[in-house]
Amino acid sequence: MVVPAPVTAEVDHLLRRHGGPQAARRFLEDLVEARFDVPTLSRDEYEMALATHNKYADLDLGLADLSVVVLAYRYRTRRLLTFDDRHFRTVEPLQGGTFSLFPADA
Repeated sequence: MVVPAPVTAEVDHLLRRHGGPQAARRFLEDLVEARFDVPTLSRDEYEMALATHNKYADLDLGLADLSVVVLAYRYRTRRLLTFDDRHFRTVEPLQGGTFSLFPADA
């Protein structure tokens, strides 16, 4: 599973808020054990993120969401694990088509 580096802070925040400190600690342990691929964006990919931000300026996408869009392109997928229907039902994948959102589309 790929977790973009900017998303890890959001996951930590959500786990602390809804699962407590032990859930957040287990996620950190998973990161230490490299159970997830945690890529960062290249300079060119940050440019792609900026172009996407500009295209969907009305959505005010944050860096975490933008990194998901760009890395979906890098990994040639349209399948996302997210609860953010509002953004990812609106944003078109860089490779075209639409995103499949899990668990909603399961």
